[in-house]
Amino acid sequence: MAKLFFYLLLFTSFLAAQSVVKTGIEVLRDSSFGILSGKRVGLITNPTGVDSKLKATIDILYGQPQFRLAALYGPEHGVRGDYSAGDLVSTYTDSSTGLTVFSLYGKTRKPTPEMLESIDVLVFDIQDIGSRSYTYISTLGLAMEAAAEKGIEFVVLDRPNPLTGLKIEGNIAEDGYHSFVSQFKIPYVHGLTVGELAILLNETGMLKDGVKCKLTVVPMSGWKREMTFRDTGLPWVMTSPHIPYLETPFFYVATGILGELGYISEGVGYTIPFQALAAEWINQDSLANAMNALNLPAIIFRPIIYKPYYGKNAGKNLKGVQLHFTDPLKCELMKIQFHFLEVHNRLYPERNPFIHADSSRFSMFDKVTGTSNIREIFSKEMTVKSIESYLDKDVEAFRKISSAFYLY
Repeated sequence: MAKLFFYLLLFTSFLAAQSVVKTGIEVLRDSSFGILSGKRVGLITNPTGVDSKLKATIDILYGQPQFRLAALYGPEHGVRGDYSAGDLVSTYTDSSTGLTVFSLYGKTRKPTPEMLESIDVLVFDIQDIGSRSYTYISTLGLAMEAAAEKGIEFVVLDRPNPLTGLKIEGNIAEDGYHSFVSQFKIPYVHGLTVGELAILLNETGMLKDGVKCKLTVVPMSGWKREMTFRDTGLPWVMTSPHIPYLETPFFYVATGILGELGYISEGVGYTIPFQALAAEWINQDSLANAMNALNLPAIIFRPIIYKPYYGKNAGKNLKGVQLHFTDPLKCELMKIQFHFLEVHNRLYPERNPFIHADSSRFSMFDKVTGTSNIREIFSKEMTVKSIESYLDKDVEAFRKISSAFYLY
């Protein structure tokens, strides 16, 4: 009986591990690649461009008789993860296919007309994390502009939003603060799949000079807006070295903005990137008690001490809290780091990051938040209440606008 129960449990676990969602590349393959037939294809991808069996989109498309995969285009980290975060990528040759890989994260971040000379259609297949500050969607928009200017087709192979299609947080990026980490006038958490975002950019004039490309989105099958990535049953391939786990995008939103100041550790350099907030001067128990006393919904703060293995804080004994979500969909993620700053200022007023952090970091903080107003307002009062209405002001308006482009 015990053996029967074991095999039943094993079989149940096997079923649970099966994907309930087909990504765009799988839907495209099931259609025998019809929209690519007879065309010279360029592919923008990286290691996250895989099917549910982890076969790379590059290898799925290469050698197909209906069309010719003619060129590859590498965003940050390169097409097969050859480069570390922030490393500039050079044009190189993919060793598996012999195809030229044109760099989109070096001197050029937008495909040049010369890069597109040999193709008829540009295909985008990259897993995004649902946050405006993540550079893959900036690459998406710039590539769409280049395709529009060149008069070639653009195809997006859709993938899930790990933050779900329900969560929208933060102000819209403002004029003067658009950059590669805030390329478009969208909230910090936008609630769209990459395919839906592409349609919104194309149809609302957000691309440079209002250009529109010949856009086709290959939708997923089986995805629903309330799904977390775990719900999809799909394998998670880390989107970058510091987004190693399928839950990390939630933590990225909760602490990543504060990390831009370089004053408080957010866990990068240790085994829990974006899951901690710590510094040498903090008493971990006092901080955990104060954070938990806020009674923020669906999150618990656990005292933690750790030594980062690399980075600015390598070898330092850092003390603080580790974030544990009980239900990240019920959390106001973006505000968590500001709640921390408010509590930290109450406990350690002599350690105010807006006074003691390197002021040269403020520019990136403002770029990521899409405005200088959040920093300027918050640093005066050091309370979440002072910026709450600013963070929330665009959410419902954007939800109404963006819902017109929902595919699911």
